[in-house]
Amino acid sequence: MKILVTNDDGISADGLWILVRELTSIAEVVVVAPDREQSASGTAVTLWEPLRIRQVKPVVQGVEAYAVEGTPSDSVLLALGSLVKSKIDLVISGINWGLNLGDDIYISGTVSAALQGYLHGYPALAVSTERDSKLGFQIAARLATLLAGRMNASPPPNNLFLNINVPNAPLDKIGRIQVTELANESHINTVTEGNDGKRNYYWLVRQRKDGSQARKTDVWAVDHGNISITPLFTRLPARKLSGMLDKLCSGLLEELTGSAA
Repeated sequence: MKILVTNDDGISADGLWILVRELTSIAEVVVVAPDREQSASGTAVTLWEPLRIRQVKPVVQGVEAYAVEGTPSDSVLLALGSLVKSKIDLVISGINWGLNLGDDIYISGTVSAALQGYLHGYPALAVSTERDSKLGFQIAARLATLLAGRMNASPPPNNLFLNINVPNAPLDKIGRIQVTELANESHINTVTEGNDGKRNYYWLVRQRKDGSQARKTDVWAVDHGNISITPLFTRLPARKLSGMLDKLCSGLLEELTGSAA
C-alpha cells in the first residue's frame, strides 16, 4: 500500500509527521506538502507562475519528502502528475492544527488538498483536530491509519472522500465515532479596521457561530465529544453510502481504544 500525505500547515508541521510516523506501520508513505503555512488557501491552484520543488530531509527516516513553493492543491497535483512515479492507493491531508467543520471546508487548504486526490480518482481523507491538542494528533493519526488499513483490505466500490475531525479529549472520554453531515452557517466572517499611523488596514476574522446545530452535523458531534466522519462530494446514492460507512466504521472506536492500550 502506498499513501500520499500532504497538508496546509507546511512541510515542518508536527501534525503531518505524527501522521506519517503512524502510517509507516502499514504502508509506504511519500510526503509532498507546501513549504510554508497555507491555511485557508482553499482550492487555489498556481497557474500564472512556475512552481519550484525541493526534496527535504524527512523527520521520519525512510520517507520520501518534497516541499512545494505553492498551495496544498498544487502539492497534490505535482505529486500525482510528476513526483510520485508508482501507483498511489490513498491520499491523506493533515493532520490539521484546528478543526475543519461546516462551511470551513470551502476555504480549508486541508480539505482542498484531499479533494484534488478524490477528483483524480483516489480515495481521500482530510484529518483535523482541535488547536493545542497533542493528544488529538495522536488519536487522529491512529484513527487515520486504522481507516486506511480497512479501506485497503476491503476497497469501497467507489472512491470515498471523508472529512475527519477529532475533539480534544482522551479516548475514554470520546463518546463515539459519528458519521455526520456538514453543519449549515456554522461560522461568522467579520472585518475589523485599524490604522498604523500611515493608513488604514483591515483584518478578516472568522469564528464559530453560537447556536444549536442538528445532532446529525459535524459541529454537534465534536461539541459533544464525538469523532466526526463526514462524507464529502460523493457520487454514491445516500442509502448505499450510509451502509458502506456503517460497515467501515463498525467497531472502529473499540479498535482505536484497544490499539492505544
